[in-house]
Amino acid sequence: MPKLSAITKTDAPAATLIIRLMVGAVFVSEGIQKFLNPADVGAGRFAKIGLPSPDVLAPFVGCVEIVCGSLVLFGILTRLATLPLLIVMATAIITTKVPILQQSGFWKMAHEGRTDFSMTMGLIFLLMVGAGTISWDARRSARASGG
Repeated sequence: MPKLSAITKTDAPAATLIIRLMVGAVFVSEGIQKFLNPADVGAGRFAKIGLPSPDVLAPFVGCVEIVCGSLVLFGILTRLATLPLLIVMATAIITTKVPILQQSGFWKMAHEGRTDFSMTMGLIFLLMVGAGTISWDARRSARASGG
């Protein structure tokens, strides 16, 4: 099992903050909306696309999005926080974008999936480079290495 310092280590530039703010804010917003508008984006939406136990799954996903999105937003355990969010994105793409691809073709799917694609690429970027120098991860990593 990797040490926490290996997970939080980052030498990504300060500009990484912009990606963290974008990705984190979108996930926090989407998570909150699952509770505010359950019929449209929460359990109702999950039931409509055929996900099992939508009354349990939607609030669970909402909590994951809020918690992990907040961790990304503040640069706390960023690499770890991206993993559950990547699972959320993979599920969203498989359950909502693949059917559009099959029914309406690539360009319709590309249009409908632009946010999913952007969020997934943002998450992969953060998984690869970490939170950047303006983050809790960077401060913790610097303390751990004596800097």
